[in-house]
Amino acid sequence: MGRAIARGFLANGARVVVTGRRPEPLGETVRSAQPGRALVVPGDVADRDHIREALEKAEDHFGGLDVVVSNAGAIVAGDIVDLQESAWERMRSTNLDAFYRLSSMSLPMLARRGGNLVAVASVSGLNGDWGQAAYNATKHAVVGFVRSLALDWGSRGVRVNAIAPSFTLTGMTAPVGTPAMQLQPFNNRIALRRPGRPEDVVGATLFLASSDAQYITGAVVPVDGGTGASTGQPHLE
Repeated sequence: MGRAIARGFLANGARVVVTGRRPEPLGETVRSAQPGRALVVPGDVADRDHIREALEKAEDHFGGLDVVVSNAGAIVAGDIVDLQESAWERMRSTNLDAFYRLSSMSLPMLARRGGNLVAVASVSGLNGDWGQAAYNATKHAVVGFVRSLALDWGSRGVRVNAIAPSFTLTGMTAPVGTPAMQLQPFNNRIALRRPGRPEDVVGATLFLASSDAQYITGAVVPVDGGTGASTGQPHLE
């Protein structure tokens, strides 16, 4: 999703900084960018010093910061009594602590230019899932962060919103999404009858970051193919 979002911003004329732990995928993400319009800053967003470095390089290289997209995520499923504490620490540090640090460091920079922050949350931050209590807890926290930060920073000219994707076919979800037969239980819950694709989240992210959404803040926009429209009853053919 991060790659699709970054390319969406580039396609719409933005100058983009991408960050993540693996330099090769980052380079591939911006390979087609026009010279001078993309900057790669490899590192782990769970690391406070790296977040500071990435933000400072963005501001120094491009003269300011207008939009921050918080997209990093990790998931380890399982019953809470079986979940290793190391797995909980990994999810919390990536999904929640990184967002706390990113927002606390970037919001003053965004305020200088009337910018905005868009978090990639999840429908798992709006309701519950079987076997994902710890993951859901981190995503619920992100949703709460977004709504409260919108209140705190609105008077300073900063908007804070989130998108909430449902099950999306990415590298992280690939083990669940193959073979195709395994997708049927997901498709049964989705009005559009298919899982999300990374490109499905791009339009909503660009909209929330744009001036077209200038009076929208504190919103959590589902990008879920209609998953949330269901009462939970099974679809009977």
